[in-house]
Amino acid sequence: MFSENEIATMIEIPAIHEATVAIKKDFISTEASMLDISEHDFLSLIMMTPAMGLTLSNGSVSLFEELGLNKMARKMSKGGYFLKVDPVAHAMKFALKNFDAWEDKFLQAIRISMDATIDMQVLKNLKGSNLEDPVKSFARDLMTVPYIFVRFLSTMILNDEADIVDHRSISQVEYNKVIDIGKKLKIDDLPVFESFCRTFDVK
Repeated sequence: MFSENEIATMIEIPAIHEATVAIKKDFISTEASMLDISEHDFLSLIMMTPAMGLTLSNGSVSLFEELGLNKMARKMSKGGYFLKVDPVAHAMKFALKNFDAWEDKFLQAIRISMDATIDMQVLKNLKGSNLEDPVKSFARDLMTVPYIFVRFLSTMILNDEADIVDHRSISQVEYNKVIDIGKKLKIDDLPVFESFCRTFDVK
């Protein structure tokens, strides 16, 4: 996931700021007219889209998943809100209620953020290590990609990004959602994303 400082840096990039402001205006007017949230915190909400999508892929949000999403929200919020209502976690409740209406718009903003921070052509040209062990292969591949891309990829799991290199068991529905998110972000053909997907044990 991203840190508060990383979100603060990205929101200052004109293309990202413009996309965030436009979607925020649409979201508030359509979904939550009384929502008071900064551009920084709304970008944080947008960056949680993959995690929210995976959480909802099984049809409901468990207590463990809700705690994971709230932890992610608080880490990215501007200023930290550990003793009061977190604006990102609050806005997330509205997004989860009508997620299908906002998922593609939020993912489009994430793609804009990727294009503004990463040379995607360089990622396409990288060769995967293709080691026999998929976890070791992915770990090796991560060493060749920009740091910020690792941050984007880590939003697809609820745990801290330090655990991104791991062998995980997920359901077929969850795996299909990972692939769907990859396609919508136009990263499904990247060797490092393919390597990431091979670390999953589909139940």
